[in-house]
Amino acid sequence: MTFEPERKIGLPQFRAISHAISRYEDVTMLGHHLVESICISFEIKAASILLFDDREKQLFNVCSHGLSDAYSRVVPEFSSMFREFTQGRWVYFEDFANDPRVKHSDAVKKEGIVSMLSVPIKRSEHILGLLKLYNSEHWILHEDDIMSISVLTEQYGLVIENNGLQNFLNEVKAAMGSLPLRKLKGL
Repeated sequence: MTFEPERKIGLPQFRAISHAISRYEDVTMLGHHLVESICISFEIKAASILLFDDREKQLFNVCSHGLSDAYSRVVPEFSSMFREFTQGRWVYFEDFANDPRVKHSDAVKKEGIVSMLSVPIKRSEHILGLLKLYNSEHWILHEDDIMSISVLTEQYGLVIENNGLQNFLNEVKAAMGSLPLRKLKGL
């Protein structure tokens, strides 16, 4: 007898999360609702979104659900060992606390995290960050759920990119609005 993993994200959940991603104006609020919805759908301990600052070469936790404040403040190490960045692919850590790539294994154990799925948030080929799903027990993932999460993170990456462009355009508009009218001739 072979064991088939149970699918956690069906079409109704996928449609609801995808619809929310396409409708939110506030990226921060969207992130909070995204991690909460995923925790509920998967029935897992926690989820977080970490965005990558390419100037500082560091990941920053921008929102989480189900994690303690102490764990949320642990600065994740950026390492080329992580396939999420080097190859833009998801990575599953079955025994997260004892994985040699994990720098803060004491914090992982204290938080009660056993397994973790890390999925890159991408825009085209650019990695913008990671969506991390944490479970307090070993987890058998359904391939369709992983693909659903990957599609959702790509949609979220598009929202982040568009939000950044909109912020830039607003700054340009504000700067242009403060120029003397004589400087705007010919533009």
